[in-house]
Amino acid sequence: MIFRESLLINGSKDKKILLDIFFKKNNSKKNVVLFSHGFKGFKDWGPFNHMAEFFANNNFFFLKFNFSYNGTSIDNPVEFVDLNAFGNNNFSLELDDLNLVIDWIFNNKYNNEINTDNINLLGHSRGGAISILKASEDKRVNKVVSWASPSNFMKRMDESKLDIWKNEGVAYIFNSRTNQNMPLYYQFYEDCIKNSERIDIENACRNIEIPHLAIHGSDDPTVLVDEVYDFKKWNDKTIVVEIKGANHVFGVSHPYNESEFPLHFQSALDKTVEFLK
Repeated sequence: MIFRESLLINGSKDKKILLDIFFKKNNSKKNVVLFSHGFKGFKDWGPFNHMAEFFANNNFFFLKFNFSYNGTSIDNPVEFVDLNAFGNNNFSLELDDLNLVIDWIFNNKYNNEINTDNINLLGHSRGGAISILKASEDKRVNKVVSWASPSNFMKRMDESKLDIWKNEGVAYIFNSRTNQNMPLYYQFYEDCIKNSERIDIENACRNIEIPHLAIHGSDDPTVLVDEVYDFKKWNDKTIVVEIKGANHVFGVSHPYNESEFPLHFQSALDKTVEFLK
């Protein structure tokens, strides 16, 4: 029987983080898997609840959370109802949020269920890159797994439009799933420049001393598969798994009501569990 609980912890800049935990309640200390969602994502997207149960059934203490500025709210964690927060999000805030969740792992009432000596980060897309960055700066992390993650944040910005962005103070990103024009305020770029060393994924990969598994789909149209091989180029200890035919989300979607995972997603899960065990 899987025990599940949702709880609130303090996040960045006085906003709350909504956190889910999944585990087998058996008074046995379990290795931790902490999952970070991606851009325009949230902790309950697609099959992520089923994924949480999968890890719990494999005897991990599994956590997933909404970044405090991801655009959802505490009352509505699956809709982008706080676009002002979304526009004020940035990589530094997400790294700080992830740090606060790791802090929680060391200070809660489930210490008899958690092996704090074995904390593993898993992230999808932008969340995978955030996990790599965090792993490089936090000695509490034992292993890191990135799924479909970019190898460079700055290259994903269109420099030809920076002046327009600066003058108008905001750019808009269309969310085709929700039909929303989602704002991204110029503070995002300013924070990238201010924290350029902290968000340097290449530097993080070169300096990382813990095991890193990078999984990517060969047919990913969002983050091209070439980027996963950057991780290997920068650190020859990185393990790369290319899943042939897989797209950016390994064949899943939102909402998700299937009884079984698609082959590509199941493959990513199996490779991850094998690596973490």
